[in-house]
Amino acid sequence: MKFPEPLIEGRLIQRYKRFLADVRLPDGEEVTAHCPNTGSMLGCQPADGRVWLSRSNNPARKLPFTWELVETAPGMLACVNTARPNAQAREAIEAGRINELTGYSHTRSEVRYGEEKSRIDLLLSGHGSEPDAWVEVKNVTLEDSGQGFFPDAVTTRGQKHLRELMAQVALGDRAVLFFVVNHTGIETVRPADHIDPEYGQLLRQACDAGVEILAYRANLAGDDGDPSGGLALSESVPVILEI
Repeated sequence: MKFPEPLIEGRLIQRYKRFLADVRLPDGEEVTAHCPNTGSMLGCQPADGRVWLSRSNNPARKLPFTWELVETAPGMLACVNTARPNAQAREAIEAGRINELTGYSHTRSEVRYGEEKSRIDLLLSGHGSEPDAWVEVKNVTLEDSGQGFFPDAVTTRGQKHLRELMAQVALGDRAVLFFVVNHTGIETVRPADHIDPEYGQLLRQACDAGVEILAYRANLAGDDGDPSGGLALSESVPVILEI
C-alpha cells in the first residue's frame, strides 16, 4: 500500500480541537491540516517534530492537507491517520501476507453484527468448510522502550468490540483482534493496563475465550527509506498479555 503522491514534510506547531494541526512547511508557510485521529495520540505530538502531510486536489475540501506520519524520536516513524489501518490490514490479508488469515476468497467491510450493534472492520468468508472470520482492526502507535501499548486512552468502544468478538466465538465463528503496528520502533504489543485496566482485563478474557490476537508492523519508510514509500504490513510482532 503506497501513498498516491509523495508526502510533504513539515514541522508540527500544535494539534488542537482533536482534528486540527498547524504545521510549518519548509518554505516557512504555516498550514492547518486535518488530523484524522480521535485518540489521545500520546507520544505522537512532539513539539516541533517532523511530520508528513498528504495533499488532496479536491477543491471541495476545506483543508487540503492531511496529517499522515510523525517522527516520534530520531529514526522512528508513526502513522497517525487512523483511516489507514483497515486498508492496510485488508491489503495484506488479500495479498496472502498474513499467514493466520489465508484461504478466504471474500472480504467485506463494515458489516453490522452483535447485540451491541457494532460494525466489524473486516468479515472474511469463502474458505471451504472453515468458519467465517470476524476481524477487528486497531491502530497501535504508543511506544515506550520498544514496547507498544493499546489503547492510548480509555476506550469504551474498544471494550464493546472485545465483548462482540467473544460472542462470535461462542456462535462458532473465528474472531480476530488485529493490531496494525504503525510505529517502526515497536517490537512487542501489550495491553495498556496503566491507561485502561478494564480493556486489559477484557483482552485477556477474550484471549481465554478463543479470540485470536494478531499484530503486524508496517514498513512506514518503504524499501528505499523514503517516508512516502508506503504502509505495507511487513512482519509479525509478538503480543504479550502477561502482567
